[in-house]
Amino acid sequence: MLRRQQVFAIIPGAKPAPPIPRVELVLTAHPHRCLLLYPSPAWQPIRDQILKASSLDTRAASIKRVLVGNARSETLDSAGRLLVVNELREYANLEKTVYLVGMGSHFEIWSEAGWKQQNDLAAEALSGDLPPGFGDLVL
Repeated sequence: MLRRQQVFAIIPGAKPAPPIPRVELVLTAHPHRCLLLYPSPAWQPIRDQILKASSLDTRAASIKRVLVGNARSETLDSAGRLLVVNELREYANLEKTVYLVGMGSHFEIWSEAGWKQQNDLAAEALSGDLPPGFGDLVL
């Protein structure tokens, strides 16, 4: 019978890796079928703004349901991983390959097909004139 063995290298003078800090996060769905991951303090003003919208307006109520109704408080596990609940994985069609896209204040989490589609849409949108605010952008 084979048994799994773990091998550790001891490096003189090496310090153990620091523990992963406990950061409160908010994971929610986005109408574009991706997920959004915010640090909790960054999410609160966005949540407050969304909740100010009228519940009697059908479109505003739908946006509230998707963004606020799916919002979940999360933390990373001891290995720095995020567990995504089944409902949100299904909503964003997440399978084996996912894309974690940094957006400054938050991350977007995309399925492989969703991320390809977004890149195709971006390439098409950028083939013409740039949107307002991007005319002076230098890369």
